[in-house]
Amino acid sequence: MLIDKECVGCIINQSIKVANAINASKSLSDELTSTVELMSKEFSPENSPPEIASFVYEKMAQIANKIDLYDELKESSTKKALSFTPLLKEKLFYSQNRLLTATKIAVAGNVIDLAAAVEFDLEEELEKIFHTEFADSDFDIFEEKLQNAKTVLVIGDNVGEHIFDYIFIEELKKLYPKVSYSYMVRGCPIINDVTMKEAKEAGFAELCELVDSGVNTPGFTYNRANKHSRELFDSVDLVISKGMGNYECMSPSHRKNICFLLKVKCSVVANSLKKEIGDIVCKIV
Repeated sequence: MLIDKECVGCIINQSIKVANAINASKSLSDELTSTVELMSKEFSPENSPPEIASFVYEKMAQIANKIDLYDELKESSTKKALSFTPLLKEKLFYSQNRLLTATKIAVAGNVIDLAAAVEFDLEEELEKIFHTEFADSDFDIFEEKLQNAKTVLVIGDNVGEHIFDYIFIEELKKLYPKVSYSYMVRGCPIINDVTMKEAKEAGFAELCELVDSGVNTPGFTYNRANKHSRELFDSVDLVISKGMGNYECMSPSHRKNICFLLKVKCSVVANSLKKEIGDIVCKIV
């Protein structure tokens, strides 16, 4: 997806979120916003929103003299997500369709998005996710793809959400034990996206192959990925893509058999998917 005019205001607004996250002084807050506003005049229409975000966040990190702008919020997101794991595992234990339940758990975690134009409450989402239908679901196709797959790559999205991804992959391994699973993360801190640091702390290295994509974008940008990540992306039987940033980066993609799992949180993605803000999506391309 290329950047839309609606994305510009959203990206500028993220400078305010960053200022709040780092408890910036008024002068620093003003500098962050004015810098991003100035940069917005040069945003290339040939870039995706995540590519634009990579330039913007790199500049904001320089101004704030802070490598990981959301480090404290990422820690709190992880703690909050972990507090729900007993409930989620209980849901799985009593589920009559464990794959569907695990998939909805993975999507529920996608509400933890500090860059989204519309924010949702995690606890509230968990109350209703198991009673909410996927919008124009490809879930049956997804299940068929898993049954026939030998290799599956899950591309992660946000911190906190990665705890839900762990439960998801853990359940996939029980349901399809002959499949080889990989979990891919960002190459460096960008917004609140999951990196090797958070994934290792959560135990992914013991759960499956853990892969550093090498990208500096809040989404898997193929031409910025390292060689191993590109080869893995191209060779696996099924890619499971989490979240809007990954959808924006892989729409379109040169490969087939990508399952997009996400919560729709902005009008641009909603229009692209022909869905409504708030819908949950399981889409195969």
